[in-house]
Amino acid sequence: MSAAAKETLLTRLTRGEQLSFGAQLKMVLLLSIPAVLAQISSTVMQYIDAAMVGQLGARDSASIGLIASSTWLFYGFAMAAGMGFSVQAAQKIGAGFLKDARNIVGQGLRVTFIFSLVMGGLGAAISPFLPELLGGSPDINLNASWYFLIFALFFPAVQLNGVATGMIQSSGNMSFPSFLHIVMCVLDVIFNAFLIFPGFEIALPFGVISIPGAGLGVIGAALGTGLAELLIAGILLFYLLKRSPVLRKHPEEKTHFVAHDLRGAVRISMPVALEQVLMSSAYITFTVIVAPLGTAALAANAFAITAESLCYMPGYGIAVAATAIIGQVAGAGLFDTARRLGRMCVSLGMLVMAGMAVLLYILAPVFIGIMSPDPDIRSLGTQILRLEAFAEPMFAVAIVANGVFRGVGDTLIPSIYNFASIWLVRLPLAAFLAGRFGLAGVWFAMALELCVRGLLFLLRLLRDRWIRNFQEKALAVKPDQENPNAVNHRETDSD
Repeated sequence: MSAAAKETLLTRLTRGEQLSFGAQLKMVLLLSIPAVLAQISSTVMQYIDAAMVGQLGARDSASIGLIASSTWLFYGFAMAAGMGFSVQAAQKIGAGFLKDARNIVGQGLRVTFIFSLVMGGLGAAISPFLPELLGGSPDINLNASWYFLIFALFFPAVQLNGVATGMIQSSGNMSFPSFLHIVMCVLDVIFNAFLIFPGFEIALPFGVISIPGAGLGVIGAALGTGLAELLIAGILLFYLLKRSPVLRKHPEEKTHFVAHDLRGAVRISMPVALEQVLMSSAYITFTVIVAPLGTAALAANAFAITAESLCYMPGYGIAVAATAIIGQVAGAGLFDTARRLGRMCVSLGMLVMAGMAVLLYILAPVFIGIMSPDPDIRSLGTQILRLEAFAEPMFAVAIVANGVFRGVGDTLIPSIYNFASIWLVRLPLAAFLAGRFGLAGVWFAMALELCVRGLLFLLRLLRDRWIRNFQEKALAVKPDQENPNAVNHRETDSD
């Protein structure tokens, strides 16, 4: 097979080939579907975790729900740190500077690993005090503390998993990391089954089989997830450094720390990291608003968040694909094409999440019922999920447009939008409505805020300022001046 025949649609596009609308839509779908499946599988993993722990009782479920917002904060830091490098790698690949892209990979792995060690140590240090600070009751605080401690100790694996995934995706390869994330979900279920529950026996016609189990409860759930993250991180790193056609390490190449690349990583990552701090602190505040409503409300809130993520995770998958697509296309100087593809990705996200919202509304009792047999939790969870379903299409706009903007390194204004909408709309309204309408009032505030946020992102997308800013910077700087310390110029097929 010729080299041209092996090229992906994205590679053909960035090399200057004209693709029809149908071919461009096919490219978006081919890159989005694996990422969507990976995001859904990740949500299914959380769903199964919640269902497994839910069988232990409402208190154990509430202990994980209490510190869920704090684990999201750490996941957000890991994502932000890796994004600063993966976005630059995508742009270098699109421009044909493959050696520069590989050097960015080397820098990114080193910097983010050191960062993860610091963050993991910080998480371990605060784990004994965190549940009480979040307003947890004494009967759930100990398990919550243990869960967060184990999560913090495995955080370097979480970080390397995320950064390796982002780098591989930046090259246009969505399938392999997506497949591994599905495998990670399967491993998580297997590990959890042995670590959460005590051993049991199964009676078969030919005898009784004893199934071993550690019976660690909440601690077992944390260990199972951490071990799955660790194993998959190792496989992803091996592929990235040894097997990736574009980004694998060449023996003769040494990693050089380049000031321009590090500044670019900080410029892209810092707004996202600050956004994660402010957003996660907002989620923590949201948890504090819900906590006084009782254990059933806290557990229903946690289960509903997990169930809702089945609806919006396809949007995040499309956003991941959009970041890689827009990064490469804009890096190749195809600015009008990037604008058109950005709108295409957002439209696809809205369509998919609108369909998911219909399913969420219809199947809300089933989703909550799987995770908890408690009738109070099931009733509350169903009610708030059906409220949230109406906001999902506009939530899709915010999610996917954010991925589009990140492809050109536009992270500051979107971060401000995210921060302003949740702090100025969701939290004040949730605090006001909680005392009057309980958990339903809190989730109505969330749904309204998501619609406001989606409108802000839609206006920014349609005004095209995000791509015009990138175009102006790209045209103002000649390629050889863009990075005076660059280690390589454009590579050709012969390279």
